Amino acid sequence: MAGEPDTFESVDWEETGSRLSTLSRRDRWALATVIGLICAFVYDYAILPPDRATITVPVEWNVTQLDWLFVSTLLALLLYVVVPLYDNRRLTAYYWREFRKNRMAIASLVYLVVVFLIGVIGPLFLEKPVLAVEQAYQPPVFTSVDAAVPVDCVGPVVEGRCRGTMAHPLGTTGDGKDILVLVVYGMQVSMKVGLISTLLVVTIGTTVGTVAAYGGGLVDELLMRYVDVQLVFPAFFLYLLLTYLFGGSLFMFIVIFGLTGWGSIARLVRSEALQRAEEEYITAARSAGAGTLYVIRHHLVPNVSNSVITAATLLIPGFILFEASLSFLSLGDPTVPSWGQVIATGRGDLSSAWWVSTFPGVFLFTTILAFNFMGDALRDALDPRQET
Repeated sequence: MAGEPDTFESVDWEETGSRLSTLSRRDRWALATVIGLICAFVYDYAILPPDRATITVPVEWNVTQLDWLFVSTLLALLLYVVVPLYDNRRLTAYYWREFRKNRMAIASLVYLVVVFLIGVIGPLFLEKPVLAVEQAYQPPVFTSVDAAVPVDCVGPVVEGRCRGTMAHPLGTTGDGKDILVLVVYGMQVSMKVGLISTLLVVTIGTTVGTVAAYGGGLVDELLMRYVDVQLVFPAFFLYLLLTYLFGGSLFMFIVIFGLTGWGSIARLVRSEALQRAEEEYITAARSAGAGTLYVIRHHLVPNVSNSVITAATLLIPGFILFEASLSFLSLGDPTVPSWGQVIATGRGDLSSAWWVSTFPGVFLFTTILAFNFMGDALRDALDPRQET
């Protein structure tokens, strides 16, 4: 998505006459990747026996539908965010110089990278937390509680108090689940919710916004009126209805809010694209015979991508917080150890087992805050109209 803005001199006039020119080399790689993922998905669900894990080496991993979506999202981010930034090193260096002026944003970036890596890799090596009532309410390491509170103190008992151990560094819940494992799984849930939902919103919103701006007339009118309807569509009540009928599901949450939450992005992109559509290089490209799809893909989308990326960094924490709120209210997926679900589990034990809700709450708070710091810094770095 990110790329160096086009100018009159940078337009490839020879490409504009080719029908296949709308597909760049990166697009062809993306198409090949999509075909490969589809083949792997069909093999997993149609050929591989149901009782056999999808991947067995180096770790056993039974890939779910949500995992397939997550892998597709990561590949899309690699091809359309990381690769363009690598190709345009001069522009990337400029963005980085502007970005690193905000020290809190640098700290937030490091924190989010660590959370992302732990959330992606950790669950592959950690078993899902299971009930272990005999280990209920174990305190975190370096702390202690009254020995009468835990069902069976795992650590040493000193002066009538049960001390925490490294066996459970962050303690355990009332049903004996290790909080550190729950936090790691919660990281994965948050990354999946934030990244997949945001990619769906950004992709649909950018497509609708650029087509409406460049198409104009009846196309613009129809698309924008649909966006107006989309913005008032009661997606939350649709989610509640489907939750009542089929039960809470993280996959359903991502699909519903990812496919219905793109209205504001479409409006933002349309307003930016309307300004870009009047630039000289757009007029020159059209005069040279460039088609609508070529102009949108090679000129409009790259030139509005800065605003889209900034908006995306602010969408991600919104989705994470929304999912945590629904899980806190027992409206999420009961089979997924979300941060909101763990916080809700310990809300009745704050006086005797404060750690159950505190640690997931701290990670949820710092993750939301880090994304907000990142969004502010990216806005200053990517938008030359902003004053740093």
